[in-house]
Amino acid sequence: MDNFDEYLRQDEPNKSEKAIVWKTAIGLQQIDGLVPSNYLIETAKQNIEGELTFTEVKDRLDSYYIQHPLKNDSSRTEEADKVSARIAEMLGEKTFTFSPAEYLSIHRRLFQGIYSFAGQIRDYNITKKEWILNGETVLYAGAASLKAAFEHDFEQEKRFSYKGLNQQEIVEHLAQFISYLWQIHIFGEGNTRTTAIFLIKYLHKLGFKKVNNELFSNHAWYFRNALVRANYEDLSQSIHKTDTFLIQFLSNLLLKENHILRNREMHIHYDSTQNDTVKTNYDTVNSKNDTVNDIQNIEYGTVFSLIQHNSKITTTEISEKLKISLSTVKRKVKILKAEGKIERIGSDKTGIWKVIE
Repeated sequence: MDNFDEYLRQDEPNKSEKAIVWKTAIGLQQIDGLVPSNYLIETAKQNIEGELTFTEVKDRLDSYYIQHPLKNDSSRTEEADKVSARIAEMLGEKTFTFSPAEYLSIHRRLFQGIYSFAGQIRDYNITKKEWILNGETVLYAGAASLKAAFEHDFEQEKRFSYKGLNQQEIVEHLAQFISYLWQIHIFGEGNTRTTAIFLIKYLHKLGFKKVNNELFSNHAWYFRNALVRANYEDLSQSIHKTDTFLIQFLSNLLLKENHILRNREMHIHYDSTQNDTVKTNYDTVNSKNDTVNDIQNIEYGTVFSLIQHNSKITTTEISEKLKISLSTVKRKVKILKAEGKIERIGSDKTGIWKVIE
């Protein structure tokens, strides 16, 4: 994510604004564990330099993937590249309408040609296992009631008056609105990225035009996990819904507060009195040393530690040990390779891992 820092240090406002837009667009891919390619990074830099328009960036990506099709793209690199470019374009536009149609339109523009259901309301029920819920899922709206719940939330927000509220009360209301909207989960996939873009543009409409959206790039996982915790409860275990984490995120974003955003603290079994250690159904994860996107780094670190201790371990074996999908393991391995931490010597079946760092 430091690929664009050189532009942020420059005095040219246009380049700096574009760099922030691109960092936000690329950072939001981390919500689904996706990593854009080096080709996308270099193409984005040409856009920042004014050498390519957003339309030309998108056309170039389309041509690139026609000429270089990815077989069995388990890492979803093409999706990460194309959606990043589309987000960057949309964040640069000065248009927005607060309506259900706008929300659907954002999803359609982001995922057209990637998902067959781009911009369409799902017609099936879903569950999603969550790390911070120890493998449990939020209860999302049922397919039969989606449209009614969706339109109801928009109508309620349209009628709401912010007049007389102080800044903290505004933040608290926004947290409630966006968590309710997200919980409906009107799309089968791409729901959180769509919600993030909608929120950013809605904040601009409300007058928060000078908000630095780098927070979304640096803490994309935190934003999603905060939405999860705002919508999950298990009273049999004294676990209650809490919008505290989402309010902290929005307070940093809108009020320039400085809450420390740690994903591990959102885990339902987090206990700050026990050496900052949380137990998951994957393994015991020591999370004393959080980094920018600590929950993702914990997961990568778990894959990394297995490779460190067994140079002959296969991705299939890692998948079985951690109880995560093979495609997820391959995405994490790809990131470790890109970061220069590991390399593969020999074939996938008979080769070994070399730990570089």
